[in-house]
Amino acid sequence: MSTDQSLPLLRPTHSAHVVFGAGAAVGILGGMIGLGGAEFRLPLLIGLFGFAALSAVILNKAMSLVVVLVALPARLAAVPAAEIATRWPVAVNLLAGSLLGAWAGASWAVRMRSATLYKVLAVLMVLMAVALVVTHSTTLDTLALPRGVQIPAGVSAGFGIGVVAAIMGVAGGELLIPTIVLLFGEDIKTAGSLSLLVSLPTMLVAFARYSRDGSFAVLGANLRFAAVMAVGSVTGAVLGGLLLGVFPDLVLVPALAVILLVSAVKVARHH
Repeated sequence: MSTDQSLPLLRPTHSAHVVFGAGAAVGILGGMIGLGGAEFRLPLLIGLFGFAALSAVILNKAMSLVVVLVALPARLAAVPAAEIATRWPVAVNLLAGSLLGAWAGASWAVRMRSATLYKVLAVLMVLMAVALVVTHSTTLDTLALPRGVQIPAGVSAGFGIGVVAAIMGVAGGELLIPTIVLLFGEDIKTAGSLSLLVSLPTMLVAFARYSRDGSFAVLGANLRFAAVMAVGSVTGAVLGGLLLGVFPDLVLVPALAVILLVSAVKVARHH
């Protein structure tokens, strides 16, 4: 069982304005590349606001859920629900693995020693940095796998993504979108909408598992903090979306990858 302890509602040195601003900055970074930005929020929760690893993961998961719930109607407006409905086998295929992965990942997270969890989070941040660069700097073509291989590959990929999403407290779009494109040949826009449909139940399963552990109390103890940062994240994501394409990916993506790598080093050294 983890020994992470929650912190007070808002630390005296960090006002609501700072919390909102941090959430907005994260949202802008994510919004500029079409993501929620939870991977950037996690190191802030640990490094800037001083939450222990598991507490930061649970708070990050709660805020990621809010961002996904807000983003889902907008995505359905961009890609008609009827069009997404015809792709239900893709979502079901991934969910068959991601729901199990989310439960397993949350179970592992609550049982890890804090020192181990910091190192695991650092490794996963490096993974996110690599996924970010690969997704935005290369052309993703479908692997055209036979049906008998595609389905188990989707379940396996979903399981891995569910584990990562649960342990980091993210929605998992960074990994889901390229997976949907590669395995199922969907275009980026459709993949983005499908990723939200997979992310939502996957996050709810992780929440259900975390709620069985005493560490989940951090959310109730820091509800105002989470609400303020979530509002900031949503606001920033909207602004970031408006800035989409303003900065060339050739500059933006490597810069964001470096931020993740630096954050990974700091989290790995965190005590």
